[in-house]
Amino acid sequence: MSMNKLTENPDCPRDAIGAYLDGELDKCAVRDFEAHLKTCDSCANELRGQRQLLCTLDAAFRSGIDVPEGFARIVKTRAESDLRGVRHKTERRRAAQLVIVLGLASLALLGSAWSRSIIQPIRSTGRAGLSLLDFAWQTASNAATGVAVIGRLSAQALIFSPYRFGLLLLFIFLLGIAVLPRLITARSPRPDH
Repeated sequence: MSMNKLTENPDCPRDAIGAYLDGELDKCAVRDFEAHLKTCDSCANELRGQRQLLCTLDAAFRSGIDVPEGFARIVKTRAESDLRGVRHKTERRRAAQLVIVLGLASLALLGSAWSRSIIQPIRSTGRAGLSLLDFAWQTASNAATGVAVIGRLSAQALIFSPYRFGLLLLFIFLLGIAVLPRLITARSPRPDH
């Protein structure tokens, strides 16, 4: 026999051996698998080894262990209803400690990612907010300075004007401010109802 026949072929249907032993293969698959066994010594040896293991286990369970009737049902019922270990105070304390340790470990592992994903956007939002506040402050300050300059010049024109020309200018200015809202509403288009 050549050495190639004894080595394991990667194309061998290894998972079909268990299905063949359990009777899970259909007729066509059984025929194909049995044809493969005739040409592959590796799969035939594996099948023989698994059959021997099943026979050994079957013999051991038949002769040595007396299982009471309904044993599986009793074990299942007891496992589902017996929660003494979970309900005990020490178990809850251990569970809480484990949760805390796992939480701290996850925070430690996520440290740098956490600072990049959460803290950096907060910082950039704060910077943008401070920039907006600075802009609003500068605008208000410049507007107040402009009003002060205009007020001072207007006062000088009114007070120091030789022919009280300043009073006429003030009257025209106040009249313009009073008429301006009417001009704006008269010029704006009205929606059709």
